[in-house]
Amino acid sequence: MRRAVLTTASTSALIVLLLVLKPHHSAGLAGGAAQTGTAPAPSGTAHQGAGHGNGTYTGAPIDTRYGTVQVAATVKAGRLTAVRVLQAPSENGRDREIAAYALPRLTQEALNTHSAQIDAVSGASYTSAGYTQSLQSALDKAGV
Repeated sequence: MRRAVLTTASTSALIVLLLVLKPHHSAGLAGGAAQTGTAPAPSGTAHQGAGHGNGTYTGAPIDTRYGTVQVAATVKAGRLTAVRVLQAPSENGRDREIAAYALPRLTQEALNTHSAQIDAVSGASYTSAGYTQSLQSALDKAGV
């Protein structure tokens, strides 16, 4: 009996340790679900070349396990001032629910840091990875 309790406790501790030590950013994130809706293409200035520094730049569409994620970033004076989600997975109600939670948090953190170097939202790992990759693509086009 004592051996079973010890084995169970050590296995549980190992699982908790592995979950705590997992990296926040990686190309093949596991877990999570997706965001909602597809917004129309941005109006206004859409620069495709790099190095302009001011304007709205459309990021690359990133295919995730749950669908495509794409954002547009507005840059003024070399700083990120706005992010708009153009595409996000919305196949089912759960995806839409997660999006309502994750998108505002991802956008707020990106605006706070003025970069794509942001933490993933728990429960939306794939969508978070797609968001940051598309945002980085837009910022690269802006030369930021």
